[in-house]
Amino acid sequence: MLYLASQSPRRAELLTRLGLRFGQIPLDIPEHRQPGEPAEEYVRRVAREKAGAGLLTVVATPGAVVLGADTEVILDDEVFGKPADEADAAAMLRRLSGRTHRAVSAVAVVSAGREAQALVVTEVSFAELSDDDIAGYLATGEAMGKAGAYGIQGRAEQFVTRLAGSYSAVMGLPLHETSQLLRGFGIVPSAAPSISRD
Repeated sequence: MLYLASQSPRRAELLTRLGLRFGQIPLDIPEHRQPGEPAEEYVRRVAREKAGAGLLTVVATPGAVVLGADTEVILDDEVFGKPADEADAAAMLRRLSGRTHRAVSAVAVVSAGREAQALVVTEVSFAELSDDDIAGYLATGEAMGKAGAYGIQGRAEQFVTRLAGSYSAVMGLPLHETSQLLRGFGIVPSAAPSISRD
């Protein structure tokens, strides 16, 4: 049985696209970068911790496989997590304006006897954003709860002038790499979506 160690509706939607049945495990894992910790290793660690914590909750389930993921926006080695409030979101968007940042997405898949992981780095370039652009986007409410204060699958897509890498990874779950990892655990994506969220 596959479990998604996340409450993210975006990750659930993306995993559904692989045609897999899965349950969801609600977790609240602290996300704090350690002093001196490389940004990409931080993203990897959080994904591993989510998967590991999820496995602990379903370890009694025979054949349980747990997927954990983390996606962060990184600019000049600074990790832009979820904004604390609208002012924080506006500050992030001003920093991203006219720049190219990295959206780093890590996926960890664990079972009682195995662990595998993938890291995907996508370069995203933003147009120059005016104060009106930022205010208008904040008014949609999309900025809150998303790394870097934007959701590429929403209205922020209009800000993107170039993307090199995985669109689904920027959303929160790189589908190609995820499907390859799951195959290694004997979970094969199908063409016909079928979901079960326990």
